[in-house]
Amino acid sequence: MKKTILLFCVLSASSVYAITPADLARAKNCLACHAADKKIIGPAYKEVAAKYKGDANAVTKLADKIKKGGSGVWGTMPMPPNAVSDAEAKDLAKWVLSSK
Repeated sequence: MKKTILLFCVLSASSVYAITPADLARAKNCLACHAADKKIIGPAYKEVAAKYKGDANAVTKLADKIKKGGSGVWGTMPMPPNAVSDAEAKDLAKWVLSSK
């Protein structure tokens, strides 16, 4: 019984503190340059999702760009590298690609 209660407490606590991709984007300052539906400095997330639609390697490509930065794809303004883990970059990429 004690093990069941402890397991429940651990699982409950982990779900309470789970960070969403939107929270991660705010925490990592992505929203300073990007918005869901309009260009700010960088492209709108829905534009990015449309560009990569149907690309089987989109998550990997975008996660790499998020982590390492890039330039020339959306204009002359470079995107700086971001201090994110591989898992965070992948979560952000999936979230951006789900934009409509």
